[in-house]
Amino acid sequence: MTHWLPLALLTALALSVADVLSKKALARSDDEVIAWVREGYALPFLAAGLLFIPAPALDWVFWKTVAVLLPLEVIGLILYVKAIRLSPLSLSVPFMALSPVFIIFFAFVFLGEWPSRAGVAGIIMIAAGAYLLNASAARTESGLWGPVKAAFKEPGSLLMMAVAVIYGVTSTLGKVAVQHSSPVFFGFFYPFLLALVMTAYLTWRAKIRLVVSRPGVFLPIGLCSAVMVMTHFLAINLTQVAYMISVKRTSLVWSVIFGAVFFKEVNIRERLLGAAVMLAGVALIALF
Repeated sequence: MTHWLPLALLTALALSVADVLSKKALARSDDEVIAWVREGYALPFLAAGLLFIPAPALDWVFWKTVAVLLPLEVIGLILYVKAIRLSPLSLSVPFMALSPVFIIFFAFVFLGEWPSRAGVAGIIMIAAGAYLLNASAARTESGLWGPVKAAFKEPGSLLMMAVAVIYGVTSTLGKVAVQHSSPVFFGFFYPFLLALVMTAYLTWRAKIRLVVSRPGVFLPIGLCSAVMVMTHFLAINLTQVAYMISVKRTSLVWSVIFGAVFFKEVNIRERLLGAAVMLAGVALIALF
C-alpha cells in the first residue's frame, strides 16, 4: 500500500504531459494522426510488459464487449485530441471530470440505481467547478449565466463533454471486459487492439503514412502514454481502484498549470480553482 501514491501521481503527470506534447504536435499534424500516435507509439514500451503477463482464457463475453468498446474508444480518442487542439488545455481537459457524473446518470436510467448523498454532493461540486472555469464571463454583460454560455461556446469544452459521455459508457463496458479477463492483462493488451483498429481507420482515410512523418516528435507522446498505462495498473494492484482513480484525476489540475506554463493561457487562477473544485467532486463520488 505504501508505494501506490507516487505511481498514481506519476500516472496523472504522464497523462498531462502527453496532452501538452500532443497539443504542440497538433500545430503541424492531423487530429486523427495524433490520436493514433497516442496509442501506436506506446506499443513498443508496452510490448515488453505484455510478455510477462499471463494471458487468461478469453470468453465470448470479453470479445463481444471489446467489439462494442473499440469503435466508441476510437471516436472518443479522436474527439479528445480535437478538443485539446481547438481550445486551451485549461478549458477542455477539466471537463473530463464529468465522466463519473454520466456514469451515475447511466446507472440511474438503465439500472435504477440512485446516487448516494456523497454522489449528489460530488455532482454539485463538479458542476460548480465547471462554472468557475469560466467565472470571468460573469463579469461581462452576460451576468451570472455568462460562465454557462461561455462553456457551451467553447468548442473544446463541448467536445470534451461529449468525450466524457463516451467514456462514461466505455468505463462501464471496460469493467465487464476486465471481469472476463484480468485488470493487468486488459490494461496492457487493449491498447494493441485499439491501435489495430486505428491503423485500419487511418489506412482507410489514406493517412497511415503520416504516423511515421515525425518520429522524433511522436515518440515522446507514445512514451508518456505507455508510462500512464503501466503506472495506472501497477498502482491499482497496490490499492483500491477508487483511491487510485481519484489521485489520477489530479491531471485536471496539471493541465491547467501546464496550459499557463507552455501555452500562456489566461485566467489561470479561476480555472485552477474550478479544476480543484471539480477534482474534489470526483473524489467525493469515487471515495464515498
